[in-house]
Amino acid sequence: MKLTRPTGQEPVDLRTTDLVSAAVHGEGDPHTIWRAMREREPVHWQQFDEKLGFWSTTTHDNVTRVLRDHTVFTSEHGTLLNLLGRKDPASGRQLPATDPPKHTAMRSPVQRALNGRILERHRVMIRGEIKSLLSGIVDGEPFDFAELAGKLPMAVAGMLMGLDRADWPWLTFLTSQAAAPEDPEYVLPEGGRATLQQSHRELFATFSDAMSRRKGDGDGDGDLIDLLRTMELEDGSKLGAGEITSNCYSLLLGANVTTPQVPNAVILELVESGRYAEWADHPELLDRGLNEALRWASPVSHFMRYAKHDVELGGVSIRAGDAVVAWIGSANRDAAVFPDPYRFDPGRDARRQLAFGIGPHFCVGHAVARITLNEFLTELFGQFENFELAGEPVHLHSNFIAGIKHLPLTATRRRS
Repeated sequence: MKLTRPTGQEPVDLRTTDLVSAAVHGEGDPHTIWRAMREREPVHWQQFDEKLGFWSTTTHDNVTRVLRDHTVFTSEHGTLLNLLGRKDPASGRQLPATDPPKHTAMRSPVQRALNGRILERHRVMIRGEIKSLLSGIVDGEPFDFAELAGKLPMAVAGMLMGLDRADWPWLTFLTSQAAAPEDPEYVLPEGGRATLQQSHRELFATFSDAMSRRKGDGDGDGDLIDLLRTMELEDGSKLGAGEITSNCYSLLLGANVTTPQVPNAVILELVESGRYAEWADHPELLDRGLNEALRWASPVSHFMRYAKHDVELGGVSIRAGDAVVAWIGSANRDAAVFPDPYRFDPGRDARRQLAFGIGPHFCVGHAVARITLNEFLTELFGQFENFELAGEPVHLHSNFIAGIKHLPLTATRRRS
């Protein structure tokens, strides 16, 4: 998705806008649409076909309410637009598609396994993987930054999950395909739905195979899959094989398709604006700037919920059973919360950014993402003095992930 700077003067006909279309997100200008919605119809109805439609909510306050209040807006009937009108097969089995209290019981062991203190033990290994990725960049030679960044989360997740290194490139491709099944680079001849189904099958098969190779109860201090296998829930039970497989899929998908989009979006902005040194030369801004980078990139464009009963949202009456789509990328550009929202400012206090969500479904892998991004940006800024564009960026066709799939750059290394 292009990170544009709409003025509010652009002609936008909300009656004909189509936020479902992957092409609109890959080639169009959702930020202009979202700004018009925030200012004119913060809760807007889009008719999808003769039978289906959904509400779009675009302000920070409304998006926060929809994502936070599981008693009114349920996750169990489908959380993404590609499931509009269809039952989510992962309902009740996968963290994103389960409401509390079951969600809380399922989340607890995963959260414990991904605790920041536990992950600190892996920081040195994460740093080593990052240095290895960056070592292949040659001064002045064009390279695809997005392709390199795309390897980053798989290196971390693959290491934490104990997945075969030889499978990492294929798993990276499959997760990208699952997130953007209608993108011209990933779609099968049979269409987007067939593409999504095939990528799901192959990813689930990978985790089923990884599970089958693990025998016994283990000692609980192995890789993430071992931790999930051996960890007890609050009632003394353990996660079933299907739940472990489903949640490993969700964790890997979430990491692979979101984490790299943060450095992609930030580096493109810094290069185009000539402001790379403004952040790279000031390491004291790294922690504060990371929240701003998450706000700026907003890798996850939306999550969908369904109203459990009649409710009023932003002065609009929503009926029980209606789908409500919370546009995170729009909430993170809401001027009521982030003044001058179309300016990237590493010194901004962006703690209220919603890139990781909010409420019971706050990203369970946030600690992994923060450590990974912190280490990556530290190494990037420390090793490279500057970057320049070597070609046009190519944006991902997806209404779920706001991403860049190709970003040709040249680099200049720092001299010791």
